[in-house]
Amino acid sequence: MSRTPTERRSLVFDWDETAHTVPEDVLGLLTGTFVAALGLSLLKAGGAVTGGTAGLALLLSHATESIPFSALFLIVNLPFAALAIWKKGWRFALLTAVCIAAVSGFSELDAALLPFGALNAVYAVLGGNLLAGVGVLILFRHGASIGGINIIALLVQEKTGFRAGWTQMAFDLAIVALSLTVMPWPIVVLSATGAVLLNIVLALNHRPGRYIGH
Repeated sequence: MSRTPTERRSLVFDWDETAHTVPEDVLGLLTGTFVAALGLSLLKAGGAVTGGTAGLALLLSHATESIPFSALFLIVNLPFAALAIWKKGWRFALLTAVCIAAVSGFSELDAALLPFGALNAVYAVLGGNLLAGVGVLILFRHGASIGGINIIALLVQEKTGFRAGWTQMAFDLAIVALSLTVMPWPIVVLSATGAVLLNIVLALNHRPGRYIGH
């Protein structure tokens, strides 16, 4: 039976044309963490929160104002490290740890180089969540995440087929609701709208069969 040139090449070199190369993964992880950190910086500047462990870190930073967001983001993600290793393997866990550290680093860089000043809350929430959603989506597609609820959402999708975005949305809305304890309700409502927007980005773009380049 004759084979096409691509099939013969694949047999000889065991070449998967859909797989990311190492440079593609490195650039993808840098891009995803940079974009996600920029989105979170917009949210912090606008005095808003979002969901996930990033939302918890933002909420704590608004409540305490003494510990920088970058440090809080690292702290709240620590309990999920064991879950990532247990259920997703060392590669995913290590890449996620690198991404968490990168988001923290880029957040510090944003704080130093981007003097946002007074930022319109609506712009900060919508723009920040769009950027954070796109950043997380890029990381998902390169076999990583920014920790926390991302890991749980991916596990649920893998086990049940229920889209990661919808799972994360349920958790995120609960986390945003907690912000009522320290923030005025109009900002909380706006933050909830932004969390829904972020998870719509994930739910529409990250689902089984839609993307195979990993």
